[in-house]
Amino acid sequence: MKVSLEDLPDLLTIKEVASLLRVSPLTIKRWGKSGKLPAIRINSRGDRRYRKEMVMRLLGLEKHE
Repeated sequence: MKVSLEDLPDLLTIKEVASLLRVSPLTIKRWGKSGKLPAIRINSRGDRRYRKEMVMRLLGLEKHE
């Protein structure tokens, strides 16, 4: 099943980002700590979410308007 970036929600989970970038979830966490891919913390557990536009920028894709 092929997933289009346009079909994804604006906030992505660690697993979704890791799958898109073909790296491990731990790598995504490390990139968040280093500032390469900033995370948004949600809920009382502090779950991480990542902005789709930041992931696209990391992939070298710009959002078409």
